[in-house]
Amino acid sequence: MAKKNKDKETTITDYYDLKKDQMDELVSALKGESSSSGEELSTKVSDCTGEEPASKKEAEQTFDPYKRDLLSRIPVWVKAFFIKFWFAGAVCYFVNMGLGVYITSAVDLLVLDGVVLGIIVDCLINPLFRMMETGDHEYDPYVMFPFPFKVYWTFFANMAYYIVVFIGVNYVYMGINMLLQLIDTNMLLALEPLLFGLFALIVDMALIGIKDLVVYLVRRVVNKKNQENENV
Repeated sequence: MAKKNKDKETTITDYYDLKKDQMDELVSALKGESSSSGEELSTKVSDCTGEEPASKKEAEQTFDPYKRDLLSRIPVWVKAFFIKFWFAGAVCYFVNMGLGVYITSAVDLLVLDGVVLGIIVDCLINPLFRMMETGDHEYDPYVMFPFPFKVYWTFFANMAYYIVVFIGVNYVYMGINMLLQLIDTNMLLALEPLLFGLFALIVDMALIGIKDLVVYLVRRVVNKKNQENENV
């Protein structure tokens, strides 16, 4: 029984061993070099899959692991801004315009907006940012709580944070309407998803910018103190 378990462990260990020879051949193939056996390795899709190409164009297709797709060519800030803008607008459409008939209190709607978007950010947007990043944490400047791992307290922190964001959005609407009232008493900026999403994005990024500035200043002070202690 012990021998059987030992053989099983050896098999599992061998299974997960890094196949260095195959890796070297793959690198050689991508560089256009010949394999260790002297045979020329083909990177054509049809040769690797064994399928008959349907056209001449398919027959010439090769694997290119370094090819950048269309999505990766879009700047990070454009993708981050669009995602945050779109989901904030969607919250306005489904919560304010959808449930506004049943929830007449503006305060209740504001709190519900923050709770819903906080859940979406923690469960969907932030994991999506982590999935799209290349390892340089390039999406961290667009996240209030940029933790590389899952922590449960951010679930409630994001809900509280986005309630604050929508309080700011509410004040933006109030300020604009006050200015419009000075021009014409009949003018009033109505609530709709596009402007709502834009205002939410602006307030969100303003608060994140303030947080990043505070973190930078604190780190600067700490590093300065550490340098002074080292010089003593």
